Amino acid sequence: MARLTFSRTRFRPGRGLVLAAAAVYFLVPLAASVVFSVDSGDHVTFGAYSQIVGTEGFTDSLLLSLELAVTTIVLVLLLMVPAMVALRLGAPKLRSVVAVVCSLPLVVPPIAFVAGISTVLKWGPEYLSRTPLFQTIVAIQNENYPFVLVLAYVVMALPFVYQALDAGLRAVDVRTLVEAARSCGASWPQALVRAVLPNLRGALLNASFLTLALVLGEFTVSHLLGYQPFAVWIVDISGAQAQMSVAVSVLSLLVTWVLLLALAAVGGRRTPSRTAP
Repeated sequence: MARLTFSRTRFRPGRGLVLAAAAVYFLVPLAASVVFSVDSGDHVTFGAYSQIVGTEGFTDSLLLSLELAVTTIVLVLLLMVPAMVALRLGAPKLRSVVAVVCSLPLVVPPIAFVAGISTVLKWGPEYLSRTPLFQTIVAIQNENYPFVLVLAYVVMALPFVYQALDAGLRAVDVRTLVEAARSCGASWPQALVRAVLPNLRGALLNASFLTLALVLGEFTVSHLLGYQPFAVWIVDISGAQAQMSVAVSVLSLLVTWVLLLALAAVGGRRTPSRTAP
C-alpha cells in the first residue's frame, strides 16, 4: 500500500501581516465606495446602479473601450511575439537593447507622450494634404473608432507585454522547438504557431491581462486627445452625478474582473487528448 505523506507548512506571521495589510488597502476603499453608492441617507437604495445602463454614453463608451482593448491586444501580440522569438533565436545579444526600448513608455510622462501625438496629428494634415497619407491621418482620428488610441495603447503596453513574453520565453527551449518543427517540414510561420505559441499560453494570457487592464483604465491620453472611452465617461459624469460615478467605478471593476476571468477561462481550456483504441 502506498503511504500518504503530509508536509507540514510552518506558519509565518509575516506573510499573514502582509496579506492582511494588502486586503485592508484594497478592500476598505472598495467597501467605502459601495456604501457611498447605495446610501441615500435614511435607507439603502440601488438606484444609482439601476440608472447606469440607461445613462447616455454608457453603452457606447464601454463598447468603444472593449473594441479598443481587443484591437490593442491583437496588434501588440502580432508585433511582439514574432519579434521576441526572432530576437531569442537570431540576436540574443540585442535583448538588453530591446528591453530598454520597450521600457521607454514607463519613462516618458503621459503628458509629453500626448503632446507628441497631438503635434504629429496637427502637422500631418498641413504637410501631407497632397499625399495619400492625408486620408490615413484623417481615418485614424475617426470619432466612432479612434485608431490613434490603439496606436498609443500599443506603445504604452510594450513594457508589460515585453516582460510577460520574456518570462515565458525563458521557460521554454525555443530553439529546440523550432528546429524540431522545421525538421518535420514545417515552415517558419507554422513552427511559430504550432510549436512555440502553445508553450507560451501563460505568457500570452498575462500580456493580454495587463493590456486589457491598461486600456480599460487609461484616461490621460484619450481625454487630452478629445475622445470618450469608458474611463473618460466615468470622469465626465462625476461632476453632476457623484453617486452614480462611484457606482460606475465599482461596476467597472467588476466588469474588468469578469473579463479577466473569462479570458483566463478561455485561454486555460485545453483540447482533450485523444487516446488510441
